[in-house]
Amino acid sequence: MTVGLSIGGNGGRSSWCDEADMSGPGAAEATSEDLLLGGRVRLRQPAAGYRVAIDPVLLAAALAPPERASVLDLGCGAGAAALCLLARRPDLAVTGIELQPAMAALARSNAALNGRAESFRPIEGDAAAAAPLAGHSFDAVMSNPPYLAAEATQPSRAANRTVAHQEGSLDLAGWIGVALRLLRPRGGLTLVQRADRQPEILAALAGQAGAITVCPLWPRAGTPAKRVIVAATKGSRGPARLLPGLVLHGAGQGYTP
Repeated sequence: MTVGLSIGGNGGRSSWCDEADMSGPGAAEATSEDLLLGGRVRLRQPAAGYRVAIDPVLLAAALAPPERASVLDLGCGAGAAALCLLARRPDLAVTGIELQPAMAALARSNAALNGRAESFRPIEGDAAAAAPLAGHSFDAVMSNPPYLAAEATQPSRAANRTVAHQEGSLDLAGWIGVALRLLRPRGGLTLVQRADRQPEILAALAGQAGAITVCPLWPRAGTPAKRVIVAATKGSRGPARLLPGLVLHGAGQGYTP
């Protein structure tokens, strides 16, 4: 996996309260515009609560679907992973499904903002039912599932951050089950998740997908991985592999090349 990115910075950021591009609960919340991939992706997102970090950027970088493949972003949020993927692979057709109406509206706004309205189609819906996707199957599914189990105790936080980080009606195994059902045979599933939940991921994939690869993401050299990117092929019986992984930070807070 080769990654070259700049998450963005204060340069080029603006904030506003724009109701025209959003609908539903939280429509009047302030948003900011931030840059990903050194400015190749413009992303409008909530100014408070859940905000995009490096995880969806690396998730998008990990995918290598066939030419002109159909890709599902399960839990697409404001569209960061989908738009980063399309910046590298404009031949793809990406569908996003997002539970929160305001985030789904932002994803649609971001698709238009980046000139991807034809190739990125965000829809509002519940991954647990996947009803809006009935009858569809995909060549690849990518997802950044909630990191925390439903019973985890959380400090008070913005509602959109709680929904993004904490499981609701689907636990992690259920989330993976939905993704596998929506994949075509031999389709690829790629997830980014907390490293300590890797055993749950492998258990959910057992008997359903193989050729599993695990890529550890180390915050710094010599420190335990906090995140992993796990990829698997539906219906494959290929062996599992542990990849070399990536060290994310060098001296200070800057990212490594």
